[in-house]
Amino acid sequence: MKRTATLALLALLATPALAETPIMVKDGVLTDAKGMTLYTFDKDEGGVSACYDQCAVNWPPLLAEAGAAAEGEYGLVARNDGTMQWTHDGMPLYLWIKDAAPGDMTGDGVNGVWHTAKD
Repeated sequence: MKRTATLALLALLATPALAETPIMVKDGVLTDAKGMTLYTFDKDEGGVSACYDQCAVNWPPLLAEAGAAAEGEYGLVARNDGTMQWTHDGMPLYLWIKDAAPGDMTGDGVNGVWHTAKD
């Protein structure tokens, strides 16, 4: 009996933990774990990212770590390169290259298609 319990405990410890959602809410605005503002893109449709190449350089997608699991209003969507991107209410989430410090929101309204992600 003791050996069975020990084996069960070892199996549980060997199971990789699921990565937690790296998204936080500050004053109703979504941020990453470092406090950087997150954005949505109006051209994303059906929960799929339309931001690649130079767009993704300027607007880095909020990528999920291996083992991440969707939770509540936060989900995951596959990108063309096989990586997974976090979503909020089905909208892929991005950072903005010109935000320099936590709390910056300089990407809100860019080209009329980028918006701060709000809870």
